[in-house]
Amino acid sequence: MSWNDFLAYPIEDLPFVALVLIISFTVHEFAHAYSAYKFGDNTPKEMGRVTLNPRVHIDLLGAILILIAGFGWARPVLINPSRFKNPRVMGVIVSALGPISNLLLGVIGILILLTLDSTGLMYASSNGVNLAIERFLSYFIYLNFLLFIFNLIPLPPLDGYRIIQDLVPLKTRIKMDQNVQWGVYIFLLLVFIPPLRRVTLDPILNWWLPLSNFFAKLFQPLF
Repeated sequence: MSWNDFLAYPIEDLPFVALVLIISFTVHEFAHAYSAYKFGDNTPKEMGRVTLNPRVHIDLLGAILILIAGFGWARPVLINPSRFKNPRVMGVIVSALGPISNLLLGVIGILILLTLDSTGLMYASSNGVNLAIERFLSYFIYLNFLLFIFNLIPLPPLDGYRIIQDLVPLKTRIKMDQNVQWGVYIFLLLVFIPPLRRVTLDPILNWWLPLSNFFAKLFQPLF
């Protein structure tokens, strides 16, 4: 039995995965914090979250868990929607911008990879450097598209649930708030029980590949 038996990723790839997660989680939470602040809520600013400093966004347990189980989280940004001029619309935007930031990072990763490949820069260095760049960009694209899809799942505490909360009528939202703890339990069961995860979350998360291929084909003519 080796360390790889306990990890979601090969142990030799952990530095790449860790670096990608630091970037991706930081940008995701910054997108929430900055948009909420610009919409009139000073809460993220007062808590020091309107920054690209990873130290204030990374949750150690969540980061370790994603290395072990393939799922994890950053420190959520606390916001006060009542300070928004239009709480429901702006609440949807603030919640959606986190996953959208990961989608944009994934697209940027594809563009960088296509640029390096088309210009020959991918092969301009030694094999070790080329392999490191390619592996980093592969994880960068994969994890950001995965985070985009994962965070849109409409289960608490994910962004998809918050988006649904702001879209439904007030009476429905009150009922959702009353039963939110059950949604959290369902989410944890789906994440940590492999048979349930394979028939529920995995088919959804596997959409990262068609999504990645779509953007790669979309931008390929430019190169």
